[in-house]
Amino acid sequence: MSFITELGQYMAENSSDLLALTIEHLLMVVYGIGLALLVGVPLGIIAAKYEKVAPFILSLTNILQLVPSLAMLAILMIYFGLGFETMVIGLFFYSLLPIVRNTYVGIREVDNSIIEAGVGVGMTSLQLLRKVQFPLSIPFLMAGLRVASVIAVAVACIGPYIGAGGLGKEIISGISLQSEVKIYAGAIPAALLAITADLILGRVEKKTKQRTV
Repeated sequence: MSFITELGQYMAENSSDLLALTIEHLLMVVYGIGLALLVGVPLGIIAAKYEKVAPFILSLTNILQLVPSLAMLAILMIYFGLGFETMVIGLFFYSLLPIVRNTYVGIREVDNSIIEAGVGVGMTSLQLLRKVQFPLSIPFLMAGLRVASVIAVAVACIGPYIGAGGLGKEIISGISLQSEVKIYAGAIPAALLAITADLILGRVEKKTKQRTV
């Protein structure tokens, strides 16, 4: 029996388990990125509007990104324990940098002539942000979201080391049992999740660029 045939047979026989792991993996990523958007977008806006705090905010998110993923999760495990929630917090930290930085860059890249025109018609600073700067920065934000999504899908694969589930459970089980079939059965759906997220968000990014041109 060829490897591909064996892999296909294994995935077909365990399709329900793999689907459950895929859904759990996806939920961890969605929750982590959702939290990063809730926190990261306001931080990016604050950094863009107040240049004095920008270096602090950007440096902090850079530091979080530079911490090795296993070390980050080990630290979080000490404070938050094992499980799904700890993995979500880890993904939140790893997703912050691209979202904060791209929001910051997007707002700073708005042409000064557009801002001056808004001021000329009597817009307040808040109105400029809400009606001009933030809408024009959305393509940059979408680019950051694409990067964050791919990173989050990859980092979530080490979730089982801290008691979380997801497709990493199948991959780590395969490593322990020295089973290439189990490794690929977990890695292929994870790769497909990353590719799908990148393609979907890429299309959304392209559409937002067309609207702002």
